Formats: sequence, structure tokens, C-alpha cells
Amino acid sequence: MTGISVTQLGRTLTAVTDKRPPLAEQPAPSRQSPQVACFGEILLRLSPPRCELLQQAQQLQVHIGGAEANVAISLAQLGHGALMVSLMPENALGRLCVGELRRHGVQVEGIRTAPGRMGLYFVETGRGHRATQVLYDRAYSAFALAAGSEVPWSVLLAGVEWLHLSGITPALGRRAADATIAAARAARSRDVRLSFDCNYRASLWSAWSGADDAAAILREIAGGAELLFASERDLALILGRKPADNNGTPQEEFAAAALAALARFEQLRYVACTLRIQHGPDAQELTALIMSREGLFTTRHYSLGEIVDRIGSGDAFAAAVLHGLLRQHDTQRIVDFAAAAACLKHALPGDFSLAGEREIEAVLRGEISMQR
Repeated sequence: MTGISVTQLGRTLTAVTDKRPPLAEQPAPSRQSPQVACFGEILLRLSPPRCELLQQAQQLQVHIGGAEANVAISLAQLGHGALMVSLMPENALGRLCVGELRRHGVQVEGIRTAPGRMGLYFVETGRGHRATQVLYDRAYSAFALAAGSEVPWSVLLAGVEWLHLSGITPALGRRAADATIAAARAARSRDVRLSFDCNYRASLWSAWSGADDAAAILREIAGGAELLFASERDLALILGRKPADNNGTPQEEFAAAALAALARFEQLRYVACTLRIQHGPDAQELTALIMSREGLFTTRHYSLGEIVDRIGSGDAFAAAVLHGLLRQHDTQRIVDFAAAAACLKHALPGDFSLAGEREIEAVLRGEISMQR
């Protein structure tokens, strides 16, 4: 999306000039029945251009994001019916976000409105020896205050094959945590397969003094998942294990933790993650792994080259794994395709990937992709 000035942003935050009907009253185009429902908060991401610091910025670039929304958009690009379940403020910013999801093929009938503010986060893009910095501004958002109120799961999950959740959502506060647990229970009671991305962020949990509860909450949700996205450290937290001491390779440490998770949770079938290898500030490689009950499946290493934007690469990976399971591909093909999808996201600005199956297959073949 285009850059806006800080002054323009302030006006948008305080004024509603659009006379369109509320989100709940806007008609939705006819689409295929959703195969995947994604539940979580939709966010606005604000970033200074040209790798500037926030205190230098005269403009901020605006992107729509949020882990679950990113997955929904990627799934829609891959040809699947994706339903977003969320709660937005009823104002111009809420309409902006819902319109963006609708524009990219996501079904928005599961989005409700309530009083409150928009969840925001700010990103200072790093370069060279300066790391990227993220500043969250999500406290007391409309979603955090009323996330679980009156969600009609019996209606929203009708005919849905998968529900995708993220550990970001329960980190927002007690109400959001209870809402995520309720969503997972609703899926299990209706035989909807559960996909869960642990996505542990200590800074979010500590913001509401929920750090002591994080392991128990994440463990309860993970216990009903068939597909779990988790690093070795995520798994150590959930399982109450001591984190790896780096005596083994990253692949070996992940494999040991994933096997422990498969032994702990009888419903779990797949544990997936990406591994990032950093040779220097601008020299990185990416590989992916899936541990199933048949064994460990790994991919080749992808050289990322010059990175445009790494945010959302994990969500692109998650969507591509779900895509492979929906298409009933074998596990090696699934992890190979998903690694290529994650790699390709690094070349795309913004939070979500717009890559389709053809572009990702081109990366797998070693071709230059995104030539439409």
C-alpha cells in the first residue's frame, strides 16, 4: 500500500468519512465453501520507509497483517476457500482491513464489529548490522477486549475441514486466551482438524502478566492439534523440557523435541518448522522440516539473497503446509513446497504472500518466480 504522512494517519484514526454500511451489512460475493477458518486479530502495520528509524520518519507505510489473516490470504491465493473469523472496530480502519481481505479472496462473513481501537504494530526495518525492531501497540484493541464474545462456531465451522490458530492470539490477554481455547474446543467437538502455530512471543505475554500461564495455555491448545508449527524452543516451553544446549545440530534438536511432542499428544500427526541459518547480516539460508509419525522430512537449503521483507514468511509456510494436506500430497512434497513458499515471501513486501501455486513451483524448479 502507499505511504501516508503521520498527520494523515492521525486524521484517519479519529475521523470516519466513509458512509458505507457497517461491515456486517455489506454483502459478500458468492464463493466456494470455506475449507479453512482462521481466527485471530487483523492488524495494521506501520513502517518508516527506506529503513528509517521511527524518530526520523515523516511518512509511514501501511500494510494489513496479522498471523492468521496472512494464512487466510495465502490459502486463497493457492485456490482454497478461506474464512477469516475476527472482530474489528467499526470505523474506516476496520473497513480498510476487511476490504483488503475481501479483495484477495478471503471470505469475511466471520468478521464482527465492536467498539474499540485498531490493533497496531510498528516495524523499523533493519539493514546491515542493525536488526529489525518491532513495537506492538495492541493493548485494549476491540479484538482484545471482546474477542470471544458470541462467536457462532456452530455456524462458522459448518463444512470446514481445518481451523487455524496462532499462539499470538492468547498472548493478547485473558479474554483472548479464553477465546482461543474455546475455538480449539469448538473445532474438536465438531471433528474439524486443528492447525496451531505456537508463535511464542515473550514480549506480548509479559504485557498482561500472562507469562506464567503461557505454557499451560499453549499446551492445552496444542493438545488438540493435528498439525503443530513450533520451533525446538516452543516445544520445550509447551512440554516443560529444558531447551536444547546446542550440543546437536538444529535439525537434531528439533527432531528430538518433535518426537517428544508426538509421544505426548496422541492426536498430533505433524510438527513443522523452518530453520534460518545466518552467515552474516545480509547472508541467510532457509530450510524446513516436518516430523510425522513416519519420520523426519527435510528440504534443501535456500539462499535468500537480498531480503525485501521477512515478516509473514512463517505464515506463508503454514499456509503452504495446509495446502499440501488439503491436496493430500505426500509429506516430502508438502515440506518442499512449503519451504519454497516461505523462501519466496522474503522477496515480497508486506505481511502476506500473494504467491500462487505456479510461482512457488517455479522456485522449486530453481526458476525466477513471480513473472505473471
